[in-house]
Amino acid sequence: MGFSIIDYGIVIAYLVGVTIAGTWVAGKQKSSRDYFLGGKEMSWWSVGFSIVASETSALTFISIPGLAYKGNMNFLQLVFGYFIGRLLVSVWFIPAYYKGDLETAYDFLGKRFGMSLRKFTSTVFIVTRVLASGVRLFATAIPVHIITGFSYTTSILAIGLFTLAYTYLGGLKAVVAMDVVQMFIYLSGALAAMGLILYQLPQGLQDVVAFAAQGGNKFEIFNLRLGSSWLEFLSSPYTLVGGILGGTFLTMASHGTDHLLVQRLLGCKSRWDSQKALMLDASFIVIQFAFFLFLGICLFAFYRGVPYTQLGLNSSDEIFPKFIVENMPVGLAGLLIAGVLASAMGTLSSSISSLASSTFLDLFKWTERGKNLTAKQEMFWSRGLTLFWGLVLIGGALLFADNKNPVVELGLKIASFTYGGLLGTFSLGLLCPRTSQRDAFVGFVGGLLTMVFVWSLTRIDFNWYTLIGCAATVGFGNLSRWIGGSDKQRRET
Repeated sequence: MGFSIIDYGIVIAYLVGVTIAGTWVAGKQKSSRDYFLGGKEMSWWSVGFSIVASETSALTFISIPGLAYKGNMNFLQLVFGYFIGRLLVSVWFIPAYYKGDLETAYDFLGKRFGMSLRKFTSTVFIVTRVLASGVRLFATAIPVHIITGFSYTTSILAIGLFTLAYTYLGGLKAVVAMDVVQMFIYLSGALAAMGLILYQLPQGLQDVVAFAAQGGNKFEIFNLRLGSSWLEFLSSPYTLVGGILGGTFLTMASHGTDHLLVQRLLGCKSRWDSQKALMLDASFIVIQFAFFLFLGICLFAFYRGVPYTQLGLNSSDEIFPKFIVENMPVGLAGLLIAGVLASAMGTLSSSISSLASSTFLDLFKWTERGKNLTAKQEMFWSRGLTLFWGLVLIGGALLFADNKNPVVELGLKIASFTYGGLLGTFSLGLLCPRTSQRDAFVGFVGGLLTMVFVWSLTRIDFNWYTLIGCAATVGFGNLSRWIGGSDKQRRET
């Protein structure tokens, strides 16, 4: 059916409207605490939905239906691990964060091990977040380009500049408020697509069930196969054990140590509100992934079980954009693109805000120039860093416009294996009271080197990266403590 003038109008109205609304809702920001933490007075339900929107990129919106189209619902095993990981963060990390008036995730490491480690881990976060977010912004432009015909440059600039505008003006309050709105926009678009599919199928839901059975039991959730060897087991994605363990440790790292998400948890009024927000996110994310996987099965029935390659597509990721372009009526196609933009902007705004927050609070504020700033000066530097990182991410995404660039693959892999080192370092701080700053440094570097070996010389699947990196970090850290003695013993000698 194509993309009409009305659809373009809906997209433009969405971009302008979300920018104005985000700035208005946030109100006036008086200090860096207001700007980066919402004054620590945000409601738990808005933070919970904001986390959902932040972690739901356009890749999720497009790729998860494609996974079910070409396979089944085994991905939910990983999602169950996501739920367990969030539960552990809520009972393990959040109480530790609320014992002190922490400003960032790495503030905990600074209080536990010293300022050097806080700055080091914050720098690692900044480097990996820039790589991952730049790649993710470029990836978002792909479906927008396919559906609307906009060039990659136009798509990236439209998403990036409008997102930067309300993030720059409104800070975390604007980010959280618009995340909630954007979550309901992208879900409304996906629901409209599913409703249209079911309406156009002769027998509706019965046809979906019938084609799912013909496609090899697409409703299969649990994969109990172990493989013929340990190597085959570790290199097979979406097994029950690998999915749950991988999802659990990945989530403990992302929601417990990555400031992209921890920033929101620190903005709640109390520890209990923070825990409620995370458990709201945990429950909703399971429902959301199940919904997007079911949407993929509905698409499989709509195209009568034809492999995506026979539809002239290069990837299963293209199946949902194909449906939007060819079958969504006027107006609904615009709503779907607004949904893609909403999922992208929620993630991008979170990246910009967390990068600026970590740079200001973990690094700049502890320099000679950053000490003893007035509230007005804090706002100047906070907004300046927000503008800087927003432009860096947009510029980085534009550099990735050649999708053969190996930096794309490199950026995603670096972001995945540094999580283990960060989680292991936090584990040393929480569970190993006798470890020192030197032990934590040794552990972190040892964990990263272990992941370089695993990544470059083995076929182990990414699901295991965080667990392996975390275990290696804790192991090297405790080995350092055992060889050198406890911090107390060192001081006595």
